[in-house]
Amino acid sequence: MTSSGTNPPAPPAAGPSGAWETLLPAVSAPARARGRALQAALRESVRSGRLAPGTRLPSSRELAADLGVSRGLVTEAYEQLTAEGYLRSGRGAGTWVGGAARAALPRVRDLAPRSPGAVADFLPGTPDLSLFPRAAWSAAQRGVLAELPHHALGYPDPRGLPRLRTALAELLTRRRGVVADPERVVVVSGVAQATTLLGFVLHARGVRAVGVEDPGSPEHGTLYASAGLDAVPLPLDDEGLDTGALRASGVRAVVTTPAHQFPTGIAYSARRRAELLDWARAVDGLVVEDDYDGDFRYDRAPVGALQGLDPEHVAYTGSVSKSLAPGLRLGWLLVPASLAEEVVERKRTMDLGNPVIDQALLARFVERGDYDRQLRRCRREYRLRRDALVAALAEHFPGTEVSGIAAGLHAIAALPERYGPRGRFLASAGAAGVAVRALTSYTRAPVPDDVVRLVLGYAHVSPSRIREGVRAMATATARRGV
Repeated sequence: MTSSGTNPPAPPAAGPSGAWETLLPAVSAPARARGRALQAALRESVRSGRLAPGTRLPSSRELAADLGVSRGLVTEAYEQLTAEGYLRSGRGAGTWVGGAARAALPRVRDLAPRSPGAVADFLPGTPDLSLFPRAAWSAAQRGVLAELPHHALGYPDPRGLPRLRTALAELLTRRRGVVADPERVVVVSGVAQATTLLGFVLHARGVRAVGVEDPGSPEHGTLYASAGLDAVPLPLDDEGLDTGALRASGVRAVVTTPAHQFPTGIAYSARRRAELLDWARAVDGLVVEDDYDGDFRYDRAPVGALQGLDPEHVAYTGSVSKSLAPGLRLGWLLVPASLAEEVVERKRTMDLGNPVIDQALLARFVERGDYDRQLRRCRREYRLRRDALVAALAEHFPGTEVSGIAAGLHAIAALPERYGPRGRFLASAGAAGVAVRALTSYTRAPVPDDVVRLVLGYAHVSPSRIREGVRAMATATARRGV
C-alpha cells in the first residue's frame, strides 16, 4: 500500500516494439485513409494484448516523430480511442492503455512431469520436496548476497565458481571416496547436462556408440542419442554389468550406476567393479559413473564411488536432485585429465557457465554443514518410508519378494505369479488411482507377461499414503478375483 497523497510509481512507457513498430504499416496508407489506419492499428494492438492494460503511451509529439506523421493525426487517434474506452488520459498525466478491452490470454502449458489426483504416486525418481530446507537455504542466500563481491556477478569460469568446486571436491572426497581435484570438477545443470557434455566430447573424438545398463535408466540412451551416439544395451547379472557382454559389444564407453544400480537396486560386487576397470584399462575406454543416489544407504556406510579406484578411466557425476530438489538444476562432473579441456570448452560454448548466485549459495550451504544435516534428515525420513512400504506389501501382497531396499529411494517388488498377467495388474492399479511402473519399462529384454515386478518409488510418498496406495492396489486386485 502507498501512503496518503503518494502516487504509485508509473509503469514504464511502451517501448518501440509496443508503441510504434506495430503501427508502422498504418503510416504507409494513402493520406486520406492514414488516420483511420492508425486508429485501427492502435485499436488492434490493445485488443490483442500487445499493448497491455496500464501501459503508458508516448506523448503525441514523440509518437508523431517516431512514425513520421503529423502530431494532429496522433492526437486525433488518441482522442478517438479514449472516447471508445481503449485508452484513458488525464490532464498532465499522459495517455494510458485502459482496462476495458481484455485480450484473451495465451494458453500456457506446464510440461512438468506429475501424477495429478493419484491416490498414491509410486513412480521413482523424485524426492520429498517438502523436505527442502527452506529456512537454511534462505539464510544462506542472505549471506551470499551480502558477501558476494560485485565482480563475481560477471561471466563465471565455465567449470564453476572456484569456491563451489573446492567445496564439492572436499565433500565428495569425504562422503563418496572420490579423487577430486577442484581443477577437474565441472559444475553442471544436473546429471543430464553432464551426460550430454560427455556425449558431445566423445562424438567429437569419433566415438559413435556407448554401452548402457539393461535394465537401466531410459534417459541415458536418450541423452547420448542427442549427442549423436547409439546406446548399446548390456545385460546385468547378480553382481552388476555383464563384462563379458561389454567386451563383446566393442564399445569403448559405458554408463553405469555401480553404487545402487537403477532400477534393480543391486550394488556392484568388488569383483565386478575390478573387472569393469580392467576392461577400461585394456581398451583405453571410459566408464561414466552416475552416482544418482549414492548418499542414501540404510544398512551401513554408503558404497564408495568407483571413480576413486581409477580417476583416469572413470568420469563421475552426481547432483543435488535427490538430496535437495531437482528444480535447483545443480550437479557436478569429475572428468579424467585427458577429457578435461574438451569438456570445459564444450561447457563454455553451451551456456557460459551456471548462475553465479546459485553456485555461491550451494557452496555456502556445503561449507557450513547444512548439506550434511540435510542428508541425515532425508535418510531418517526415507528409511521410515521404506519400512512402511515393505510392511504394507507384506500385509497386502503376501509372498512378495522385495529387493533393492538397502539403499536409494525406490524398491523392486516381485509379486507372486497369481497377481499376473502384468498388463491386467497395471490397469487395475491405474483404475484404483495408483501410479505405478513395472520393471519392464526399463529394459529392452522380453519379459513373460505373468511376471509382475514393480519399481516402487517411496521417497516422496508419506507413510500413510504408502499404506493407502498399497491397500488400494490390493483391493483392485481382489475385485478381479485373484
